[in-house]
Amino acid sequence: MSDAIQLACPHCFSINRVQTNRLGESARCGKCKQALFTGEPIELNAGNYEAMVNRSDLPIVVDFWASWCGPCKMMAPIFAQVTRELEPRLRFAKLDTEAEQAIAGRFGIRSIPTLVVFRRGQEIARQAGVMQASQLNQWLQSHLL
Repeated sequence: MSDAIQLACPHCFSINRVQTNRLGESARCGKCKQALFTGEPIELNAGNYEAMVNRSDLPIVVDFWASWCGPCKMMAPIFAQVTRELEPRLRFAKLDTEAEQAIAGRFGIRSIPTLVVFRRGQEIARQAGVMQASQLNQWLQSHLL
């Protein structure tokens, strides 16, 4: 039997307990019955940030971006591709720095796109700028669950 982790549902934000060896088996939320992994980055905001980042044991990669940012637009399809490749061993999310300035300010985001890896709410890695999919994949390998 493997270890269990706590994981927030991206739909209702309820905390679920999931065995790590069963993460890839179409895990569903115990409350709302929706998929815990969608293959798409989660849109973070003030309403779901606490559950998704601070209360989940699974490492989460957050893309801090803005709609007016050209490099952010270049990074978006790369981030989506790597999400499909590495989920559910990591969780992926995007945070619009214009809409959520307080959260972006808390982490001192000065340039975008900036990718930050969190584990149990603690920042464990940071990378600014656009990366190719292979570079991003390689950078994240050491943070996989």
